Amino acid sequence: MHPKELSINDFTYELTEARIAKYPLAKRDESKLLIWKDQNITESTYADLTDHLPADSLLIFNNTKVVEARLLFEKPNGGKIEIFCLEPHKQYPDITTAMLQKGKVWWKCLVGGAKKWKEGSLIARIKKSDSDEVVLTATKIEQLADSYIIELSWNTPQLSFAEVLHIAGMIPLPPYLNRAPEADDTERYQTIYAKHDGSVAAPTAGLHFTDSLFEKLKLKNIQHVFVTLHVGAGTFKPVKSATMNEHEMHAEFIDVSRSFIDTLQQPLSQNIITVGTTSLRTVESLYWLGVKTVLNPSIRPDELSVSQWDPYELNASGITAIKALHSLSNWLQQQGLERLITKTQIIIAPGYTFRIIKGLITNIHQPQSTLLLLVAAITGENWRKIYNYALANDFRFLSYGDGCLLWL
Repeated sequence: MHPKELSINDFTYELTEARIAKYPLAKRDESKLLIWKDQNITESTYADLTDHLPADSLLIFNNTKVVEARLLFEKPNGGKIEIFCLEPHKQYPDITTAMLQKGKVWWKCLVGGAKKWKEGSLIARIKKSDSDEVVLTATKIEQLADSYIIELSWNTPQLSFAEVLHIAGMIPLPPYLNRAPEADDTERYQTIYAKHDGSVAAPTAGLHFTDSLFEKLKLKNIQHVFVTLHVGAGTFKPVKSATMNEHEMHAEFIDVSRSFIDTLQQPLSQNIITVGTTSLRTVESLYWLGVKTVLNPSIRPDELSVSQWDPYELNASGITAIKALHSLSNWLQQQGLERLITKTQIIIAPGYTFRIIKGLITNIHQPQSTLLLLVAAITGENWRKIYNYALANDFRFLSYGDGCLLWL
């Protein structure tokens, strides 16, 4: 069956409010870990993850950093309007460039209470210090089908937009937590290795990793590397269509170095395990980007991206992972590029053939979500057995909850 024909109603289970972890555990690596291997389920914790990984494994992490994407503004009459920064305007080639803009920037945003914002600009005044005040102004540029293009400008042109968000914004907790962010969320809704500003949601599988766990990985000679995929709000986008054919998968920016692509070719015969669905989407997308350079070596950088149905409709016959990655690295070299920055809209669902990864470490996901489809692509119909086990054995669900190690 082509994934277009999948019905999201076949990927549901009963998730009550009580099973959703509203807060993280006091210690990150004390979260439970469900292990699916050889059709069997066992339990462990993240602290003991190394007991369940071969010494020749390569773990791939997403080092994106969650930005304070929620901004509160005042209307001239005193009312409040919330602006949620989704992604940069298309005039910017990537998120990093947009984040480094000074003085003003254009951003695609959701606007809470948009009907109350009739005209004029909105103002937010934030004390930076006893003497300094950042004045942030929001002006509507264009109304889209489900969002707005907003110009955000500020009175301190020496500050980048990323710095302004750190000063003026709030951490965008997932909507299903149904609570306002608290002081601890600033640290806990962020991996300890977060580096590149750009996400509006955390790569949550990585929230469980600690310095002591990384030390255990090192002692067992388990290698790790980083990629960057900036997680968009679309990760929470519900599937409302009867079949997946009618669902538009969200696109996200990926940013990887040519040296990483070269490194990835070395251990392909070993156990490559992605930490989080975003890392998996990035690594598998690299294969399909490589396929496109094999099929069209002269493809332009602005043409090289992954659409949601590419993995099911491109003719990749005879194109191995090594060949695709080698071609992609050569293409970057010919283009004079050391980094690949593009978008992926890849949807990984039952029927997908994995090209690079051997396993996935991930949290326990919402019913009827594209993330659950990805889990089912790895485990087949056994996803229900796995989730029923988690429900019956007091696992904590979603972003601040427990996780799974799933082997192909």
